[in-house]
Amino acid sequence: MRVDPVGAPSERALRIHELLLTEYGERRWRPVDPIDALVSTILSQNTNDVNRDRAFARLRERFPRWELVRDAPVKEVVEAIRPAGLAPTKAPRIQGALCRTTVDDGDISLDFLRDLPLEDARQWLTDVPGVGPKTAAIVLLFALGRPAFPVDTHIHRVTRRLGLIPAKASREKAHVLLEGMLPAEIYFSFHINVIEHGRGVCHARKPECVRCVLQDLCPHYVTIARPAPGGQDAPAVAPDPP
Repeated sequence: MRVDPVGAPSERALRIHELLLTEYGERRWRPVDPIDALVSTILSQNTNDVNRDRAFARLRERFPRWELVRDAPVKEVVEAIRPAGLAPTKAPRIQGALCRTTVDDGDISLDFLRDLPLEDARQWLTDVPGVGPKTAAIVLLFALGRPAFPVDTHIHRVTRRLGLIPAKASREKAHVLLEGMLPAEIYFSFHINVIEHGRGVCHARKPECVRCVLQDLCPHYVTIARPAPGGQDAPAVAPDPP
């Protein structure tokens, strides 16, 4: 059992969670198809949500069943997912992942992950070429409702600025740190709300600190953006740690 002293990151994380709930509301988990989540997340690598969604829609329109994607000539999959970028790399990754998820009767399914111990399920997913910790955590949390915490660029940036994870923590390390810091029952809502905050307020280049609901809990605001004595504003942004 994790026990933290008063003021430790987990307590601050809970206070941050409550403020984000006030700002953005509670997020309710609605399961998605695990294979949809897996393919969509592979498509999302190094692109934006709009291009990912266009590529996913084209892929499903061209191939109504995942077994058809698995068995298609790779060049047809490349053409279908071209809007997502890096299609010659992503197409074989998707087909390889679909081959790995083919069960005994030839159908494609990840339902067996529901019954594996969590770390075994995570390891199975990350053993699939092209699937890293973020993709695995997305499938586990969003599709299967299992306690894994995905870390994307927004989560990584915002939680570093908030001091929840060390400034030099990698994304891979951030998965472990945040999962240990947060109660599993808030993973989903915290994840969605931090991403919304990162997109809408805590931007990478010019965070809008003056309208941030987390000012009093944010070292970035306290040291960089809080108005200086005499009415002079401190610089509104400083470079994030490398």
